[in-house]
Amino acid sequence: MTSGNSGGSRRPPTTQAFVLAELRRAIIAGEFLPGQPLRQDALAERFGVSRVPLREALKTLESEGQVVYEPHRGHRVATLSLADLLEVYRIRQLLEGEAARVALAKNPDGAVLNNLKVAARDVETASSEGDLLRMTEANRRFHFVLVEAAGMPRLERVIKILWDATDAYRFVYYGTPSNRSRVEHEHALMIDAFAERDAEKLILLLDEHREHAVKALRTFLEAESPREGGPQGAS
Repeated sequence: MTSGNSGGSRRPPTTQAFVLAELRRAIIAGEFLPGQPLRQDALAERFGVSRVPLREALKTLESEGQVVYEPHRGHRVATLSLADLLEVYRIRQLLEGEAARVALAKNPDGAVLNNLKVAARDVETASSEGDLLRMTEANRRFHFVLVEAAGMPRLERVIKILWDATDAYRFVYYGTPSNRSRVEHEHALMIDAFAERDAEKLILLLDEHREHAVKALRTFLEAESPREGGPQGAS
């Protein structure tokens, strides 16, 4: 797994934006695991910044649900129960299905299809190179091609929040080569469904795509919380 700035990327315009981007990148890349404490002194030294922009970045991540704050203990990467995860993915199912349906109806030309193909190729390249961070970022672009094409900004904002809430777990799924291959195959099927302008088929494929991720994350979450008697819920 590789991490850090992608080649040729530019540092964000403000220190706070820089720290926020680096914290997000580290969480997505699995450098900071779910439940791991985030020590401000160590982070300030790591990023070469003062604690002021760091605190603001942590507050932003806290508002997004990626980080939690506990009095007298500080910040840590958020953890999810299986019930939380299932709720997030169920809401995504409802909203992303609507976004896909609207995207197909609103975009009869080939621009969206081409953007899907470009993002899918980026996913495949990153996967073949074992760059899980870049694969995660490309996968997000792939899915948000459909969301953005729906032209519903409020819906897009809600879906973004749901994606952010599970970023800390995404690297778990991509850590297995067979899962990465499955992602690539499923993306290709979605592209075909979009090209065929088959909304029901596209939505079904999106549902199956999420179900496979939930199955892998279920195993991870159950292993992480054995003392709780096992999380509840079913896929």
